Amino acid sequence: MAENRTARPVSGEIMTGPATHAAPERAMSNAADIVDADYVVLPRFAAHPERSPPQPQIPPPPIEGMGMLRKPDAAPSRPSRGGPMFWIAGVGIALASFWVSGGHALVRQSPFWTTAGPASALTISGVTSRIDASGLKPVLFVDGEAANDGTRSEELPPLEIRVTDNDSNIIRYRLGTSNRALAPGERFGFSSRLDVPKDGVKAVAVVFAG
Repeated sequence: MAENRTARPVSGEIMTGPATHAAPERAMSNAADIVDADYVVLPRFAAHPERSPPQPQIPPPPIEGMGMLRKPDAAPSRPSRGGPMFWIAGVGIALASFWVSGGHALVRQSPFWTTAGPASALTISGVTSRIDASGLKPVLFVDGEAANDGTRSEELPPLEIRVTDNDSNIIRYRLGTSNRALAPGERFGFSSRLDVPKDGVKAVAVVFAG
């Protein structure tokens, strides 16, 4: 055991001594070579993936037979020809031509242009009616008179006798006057015999026939 604890002599060279002195000498020789230096700090750029160029878009092929459904391009608007004075002058010329070519006659014949004429002076008065049943067949008698209440002679038109039965049916009878002329203040008496309607008589009226 005593032999194991006693240091044994080792023969050889110690290599660490020269290396200790050699390192500072090499560092000094390198430091003597640097004269001056400028430092530039460059920014760091993040790595970006390269973008691929856009793919060209190919238009779809036209569908045959569908061209007619496409809305046609709007035609450029054209400026209106002429102003208000142009149109007013054109309308005025057209109206003048219509008036000269006979339009005035048509306008005067229209119902809007017709003026109301003087009222007729002929009147009907004294109308009476009665039923005579003494014979085999009842008879309706209608009497009255027409008069000219004006200041000039008037032509007497035909008369129309309207008989209304009890069912509100109207029966018309025409009484001729030969279109005789009535002088101012003259009177024309008339009398007519008519068949009695089967439903009886409700009313009797006499008017000038149109």
